[in-house]
Amino acid sequence: MSTDSINTNHGPLQQQPAWNNFTKIVFRILFIYFFVQAVPLDWKFYRDVFSFNWLQIRFTDIFNIAHYAPRFSSGLQTYADWGIIFLLAVLGGILWTYSERNKKNDYNGLYYWLRVIVRYRLAIGIIAYGFIKFFPIQAPYPSLSNLNTCYGDFTRWKLFSLSLGIVPGYETFLGTVEIVAGLLLLYRKTASIGAFIVIIFTGNVFMSNLAYEGGEQVYSLYLITLALFVLSFDTGRLTNLLVFQKPAKPGYFKPLFATGVQRNTAIAIKIVVVLFFVVLYGFKTGAVYYKAAYRFPEEQGLAGATGIYNVSSFRINKDSLSYSANDPVRWKDVVFEKWNTLSIRSNRPVIIDSNNIEKIVTGKEAKYYELEGSAARHYYSYVTDSTHHTLFLRNKNKYYQEETLVFHYQQAGDSALVLSGINERKDSVFVVLNKIKKKYLLEEVAKRGRQQPIKL
Repeated sequence: MSTDSINTNHGPLQQQPAWNNFTKIVFRILFIYFFVQAVPLDWKFYRDVFSFNWLQIRFTDIFNIAHYAPRFSSGLQTYADWGIIFLLAVLGGILWTYSERNKKNDYNGLYYWLRVIVRYRLAIGIIAYGFIKFFPIQAPYPSLSNLNTCYGDFTRWKLFSLSLGIVPGYETFLGTVEIVAGLLLLYRKTASIGAFIVIIFTGNVFMSNLAYEGGEQVYSLYLITLALFVLSFDTGRLTNLLVFQKPAKPGYFKPLFATGVQRNTAIAIKIVVVLFFVVLYGFKTGAVYYKAAYRFPEEQGLAGATGIYNVSSFRINKDSLSYSANDPVRWKDVVFEKWNTLSIRSNRPVIIDSNNIEKIVTGKEAKYYELEGSAARHYYSYVTDSTHHTLFLRNKNKYYQEETLVFHYQQAGDSALVLSGINERKDSVFVVLNKIKKKYLLEEVAKRGRQQPIKL
């Protein structure tokens, strides 16, 4: 299937390897399979694309375009979708073979253009992930509530995400690797190098998804299969050169266009892809990163309340409850984030919101990263009425969305806070909170460095 040159005008070609019948059949099946995998044919994709506000395009819109994968059911792509696509490809390959049974065509031109489609699709997908790592959005620095949650109360996926989030410099490096690999894929002469990097890099991502129970294993393997197809063009030559130490001719892979219009169209398409999926997307992603913590709410929390509080007094329906590690009613501690999230730790069970996919969302109410994959704490979004000193709380967990609480608050300086009101069961609650002056090892190391003694 390897070619040394391509003439898209069907003029005379350089000497090409012969296409035997078996090779043609395999190619027809692979052509249909990878074309369906790479080119959006789903009407819902175009419905979503045309619903975007193109005058104010957001980085989330571009990411969702780049994250496309064909599927035949609602939700994410599954291996069953691959099976359906392969069956369609086999059926299409049989019909294609039957229709050309008396023809002696070769498929050098089709092979070239299929490889172009696949490498551009792969480049767009890998660059989309690269920028949300380059600007550490995919795995942000842990919230205050996360820093005060026990290790064993996180899912494996959340542990992986938090571990990546505490080293933003490393996350940026990973993003750089993906961006470079994607850019290499956009150019014919460096495409195999880019595909090789994707196989190694995304192979590690795939294994991480398996080990940490991530939700992107199908999509990461999807990118790997595209990279394997792109690299297969040079596999034979590389094997001869590196394994068998035999001479290997370079792949002269240059299309010859019939007219200047065709040539200019190809150049224009590449420019549009680079400007949209690299320049514009990179700019939009960076702007969001520097403007606000994308993964967390943007609304400011109660002024002067940020921190972790010990529950020194807890009264419910006039009954005082002393501290107990096993009491499902009494609170253990409370965290006020910089934004309008309040989390309460108690022995009350939590149904974990175990979302483990890369879900790029928009809207103020859709930012649930802080509570996803976390037990032991109930997270509440709140609205402050500073005139009447009232907090209106709503449970952010999708399994407890009907829970609402209303508290009157009274701040005693910077170190104490008194809450009184109604909890989720409509019981009367009175709570005295005392702020804990706590230092965090991660922050102290960032300030002083690892070589300096640290006392917490």
